[in-house]
Amino acid sequence: MKTYNLAFKYRIYPNETQANIINQTFGCTRLVYNRFLAQRKELYEAEKKSVTYNTQSKELVPLKNELPFLKEVDSIALQQALKNLEIAYKNFFQKRASFPKFKSKKSSRKSYSTNCVNNSIRIENSFLKLPKIGLVKIKLHRQIPQNYAIKSATISQEPNGTYYVSILTEFEKDIKEVPSDNNIVGLDFAMSELFVSSDNQRAHYPRFFRKLETKLAKAQRDLSRKVKFSQNWNKAKLKVAKIHNLIKNSRKDFLHKLSHELVTKYNAIILEDLNMKGMSQGLNFGKSVADNGWGMFTTMLQYKSIFLGKQVIKIDKWFPSSKTCSFCGSVKTKLALSERVYKCDECGSQIDRDLNASINIREVGRTLLAY
Repeated sequence: MKTYNLAFKYRIYPNETQANIINQTFGCTRLVYNRFLAQRKELYEAEKKSVTYNTQSKELVPLKNELPFLKEVDSIALQQALKNLEIAYKNFFQKRASFPKFKSKKSSRKSYSTNCVNNSIRIENSFLKLPKIGLVKIKLHRQIPQNYAIKSATISQEPNGTYYVSILTEFEKDIKEVPSDNNIVGLDFAMSELFVSSDNQRAHYPRFFRKLETKLAKAQRDLSRKVKFSQNWNKAKLKVAKIHNLIKNSRKDFLHKLSHELVTKYNAIILEDLNMKGMSQGLNFGKSVADNGWGMFTTMLQYKSIFLGKQVIKIDKWFPSSKTCSFCGSVKTKLALSERVYKCDECGSQIDRDLNASINIREVGRTLLAY
């Protein structure tokens, strides 16, 4: 039996008092993070020293005595803010991220995390019990299995003002690996369709951002003409946030359903390990690449396949999948991006460029599965 973690995200509907406590906790965790970040920066610049904070309570006691309102919010959320600062510093020194930045009050997305201690986070009928907040109405569109233990919760507010909670659970499961046999599919990334499979299945991605791009641009122009922080500015800002939220939720819903379909249908899925950031910058396809959500899609495939005992294999991004003939194996030295039909100079075969690439990806993945 192995231990796994899985998060469940729900919409919550706090009343006015609960919303005030949540907003106060956002501010307090931001204050703790910024205060200790400033101390660390000052110490390093003055004495070239770095410190590691005790994220339990010792470091927070003097600050709570100085600022009594910190005692009104969840103490674990404040400890978690310190822990997040430690993680940010560790990622910086290990060259996984840039230097930690101060959190802004004007940030569009606010959140804080708290841990479950002595069943302090639990679901009761259609309500969620949260520390310092009490029972909050929740939209349980998906039940958490009884054998899943709640470990923590992250409460967040979207730019459009809605509140969400992400509940992290832990569970044990004995996952038996499913034999791949010949039930394998290769997926080649396609800018306009998300992917083309080796079975010639096309995702027909709706391109949600492009559909609403004109409407979004108009809303952003209206926002830019308003007096900042005025009542009309707040209304225009909310309108922009709602359009962004619609695009995000539509994309996520489409990718969840598509990834579930593929993982259910195939025992092994082969992909290329693509550098999407480099692709968007190098080829000036920033909006199209971001609209597809390929990174989110591959993440969904990976974690869903684990729970079903299936495999998702990523092959080397430098493998010439588009330039290789899927019939005879010969490799072209040059292939323009505008050439949408692959014509082999050796065997004379003709095939759709993306379909050809996906077949090659599948066959390379098949050799990796053999080990």
